[in-house]
Amino acid sequence: MKRRLIIMAVSALGLIILLANSLFVVKEGEYKVVLKFGEAVRVIENPGLSIKIPFIENITMLPKYQMTYESNPTSILTKDKKPIIVDNYTVWRIDDAQKFLKTAQTVSVGVQRIDEAVYNSVRRKLSEVNYDNIISENTARGNINDEITSDVSTALERDNYGITVVDVRIKRTDLPEGNKQSVYNRMISDRQSIAAGYLSEGDEESRKITSKADRTAIELIAQAEADAKKIVAEGEQEAAKIYNLAYGKDPAFYSFYRTLESYKTTLMNEPVIMLPIDSPYAKILLGQ
Repeated sequence: MKRRLIIMAVSALGLIILLANSLFVVKEGEYKVVLKFGEAVRVIENPGLSIKIPFIENITMLPKYQMTYESNPTSILTKDKKPIIVDNYTVWRIDDAQKFLKTAQTVSVGVQRIDEAVYNSVRRKLSEVNYDNIISENTARGNINDEITSDVSTALERDNYGITVVDVRIKRTDLPEGNKQSVYNRMISDRQSIAAGYLSEGDEESRKITSKADRTAIELIAQAEADAKKIVAEGEQEAAKIYNLAYGKDPAFYSFYRTLESYKTTLMNEPVIMLPIDSPYAKILLGQ
């Protein structure tokens, strides 16, 4: 009885060990590759519980999610022979685990292959573009990134690495430390020249506007003076008509009125006036 219990216990233990070496779990975001004598025989992509032949087949894991690789800064010559430091990153994933195991085998080796392809493409593309176009804020930089992505994808597909390159982007383009100051000085000089040009254009435009405004003011003043003279002449003409009309209606009253007006003017400052006794002034003053 005791011997039977021992056999059953050993059998159960063996069964547990056998099951432990036969079952494996596939998680979300990973490939489980079944290897038989070191060769990939099948790839499990769907999450869940799977079975392998114990002690004969082994399991290795490869990431199924997208990965990002950041390259080390590299010195490259542009088309106009300027050395620049380029820093870029690559977004990639494993699409075919079996091809990947046959060629790269490990993620680190896959990253090395990507780094080589990216470096070759970046060096070739940037050597065809002038430095000013690389650092400018226009669509040229975006086009270069797209072209590099396409080149790297084509190269890795051609070599059957089982890798898909999603995107390659240049993060930073900078000058070597020894060249920075001279380039900065040239940029400052260029900007000062542009600013001087703008100031010169502004002064010229200001002179044009001032000259035009002065000419317009002179014309307006001349027109206003002409209009004023015309109005005064018309007023004097109308006044003369009124005076003539009034004088025609009663010449004696008009003469009397004008005489009184002349008294007002003549006697304004209380002068001493000597008149002949028989003069019109004297006769009016004496009531004759």
